[in-house]
Amino acid sequence: MELTDRAEKQFGRTAQEKASGNDSSSVLLQAGKEISASADQNVILGMNTELPWIRVAPDAPYFITEHGESWTPIGQNDAITWPDFANAFRRKDLAQVERHLAWLAQHGVTCLRFMLEYAQTENRYIERPAGKFAPNMVRLWDDLFALCAKYNLRILLTPVDTFWMWIRWKYHPYNKKNGGPCARRSSWLTCPDTMAAIKNRFTFVIERWGGSGVLFAWDLWNEIHPAHAGDRTDVFTDFISELSTHVRDTELRLYGRSRPQTVSIYGPVLNDRPDVADAIFRHPLLDFASTHFYDTDTINHPKDTVASAICTGRLTREALQHLQDNRPFFDSEHGPIHTFKDKKYTLPEYWDDEYFRHMQWAHLASGGAGGGMRWPNRHPHTLTHGMRRAQKSMAAFVKLLDWTTFRRKNLNEEVRVSEPAFATFACADEKQAVVWLLRQHNLKKDGTMNTGAAPLPVSVTLPGMVAGTYTLTTWDTSAGCVLMSKTITLGTSGDLLLELEPVLADVAVALQWVE
Repeated sequence: MELTDRAEKQFGRTAQEKASGNDSSSVLLQAGKEISASADQNVILGMNTELPWIRVAPDAPYFITEHGESWTPIGQNDAITWPDFANAFRRKDLAQVERHLAWLAQHGVTCLRFMLEYAQTENRYIERPAGKFAPNMVRLWDDLFALCAKYNLRILLTPVDTFWMWIRWKYHPYNKKNGGPCARRSSWLTCPDTMAAIKNRFTFVIERWGGSGVLFAWDLWNEIHPAHAGDRTDVFTDFISELSTHVRDTELRLYGRSRPQTVSIYGPVLNDRPDVADAIFRHPLLDFASTHFYDTDTINHPKDTVASAICTGRLTREALQHLQDNRPFFDSEHGPIHTFKDKKYTLPEYWDDEYFRHMQWAHLASGGAGGGMRWPNRHPHTLTHGMRRAQKSMAAFVKLLDWTTFRRKNLNEEVRVSEPAFATFACADEKQAVVWLLRQHNLKKDGTMNTGAAPLPVSVTLPGMVAGTYTLTTWDTSAGCVLMSKTITLGTSGDLLLELEPVLADVAVALQWVE
């Protein structure tokens, strides 16, 4: 098949791939039924009946538990082969995995994004051959669901690792040459037998682990791409519809309810193929939107810790402008992928910590749900302790607002700031607001913030606020604590002036109407 240059660069393969001449019909195997047959007795594995399911808030573009409590996805991408979870395979050291999960929970992490299999090697396929579910992998997921339930952690789950599946397609069990359903990579989204195989995989997962509140949501297809459909995009909507309907109907049949769904995309695809926005942001069967913030000029290969945050604010605003209804949005992958993968360079820990913290606050304050989900892109492939402290800070800050009623609009360009030295990120409705100010042009030679500069006095004017009394809280994003809290009053609906203490580098603001 012919791939576009961008797709070729992204997936890292040659442009031609010959199709197999084998046209046999569906290869969905009944093997694996021995595992499925035992699902009735094993389905309660990992199921914490006290852990409520997550759903989209009916009156706000954020998430709540089924009991109506605010829930914010704070977390990152993880993989079953990376250092923090590698010991779960064959139960090499489950105690280590449990200690790690407990530590995450202590640092405010609520959500882990996992791929059901990680296809960088040949020994972590969930099915091998297609349709036969590998007992060691099933047991691994049994254990992970049980341990996550213990620490109230949830999982955003996607069924296939499309990146490594593409690169190492010749080895994958779904390849027809290996007895699988699909003749070529370019027909993943158009091959009926492949759709049947993916549905079968979802059915297995739903039957075995779908009753657990650990499972936050489905990313039905990771980084959907025109290359998966012979460079077509017109098939995206129907592909999503068929998969979404199958998953939702299966959950409703088994549990009488269903969980949120999204489909993620490699962000730059939206620049080249803007028509895919309908499927990603406005598909009627999807519950929230997610993209991957891999901006070539800033995020992928950062030169300082400010430009990537400014880009994050811009990308979040653009994403929200695509949405036409009350659905949440968050970035479910970002990180210095070009620096790490192509330049073979791991950012210094202190530098990466600041880059990470700045990006997550730009995301939240611009209207994203949570701080976005980092792809580690470090050696070792884990988040640093500083990043965990940043997550803990955000987890404490989000308690200052009522997300169940916060009908935010992005105001990055509408708020007025008295001091132009600050980049501004903001979202608000008429009664609540989140603002984050980041000082620009205050960098040391290495691209990090100059903490030796003098703090600057600053005020922020928010438009469209209702008259009344508000609680204004300013937050130290680095230390993770309140700087100042006071009550302010707006006599007449309209612009609300927030007078802040002098700011050295950055500050977050939470504003909530009282009466």
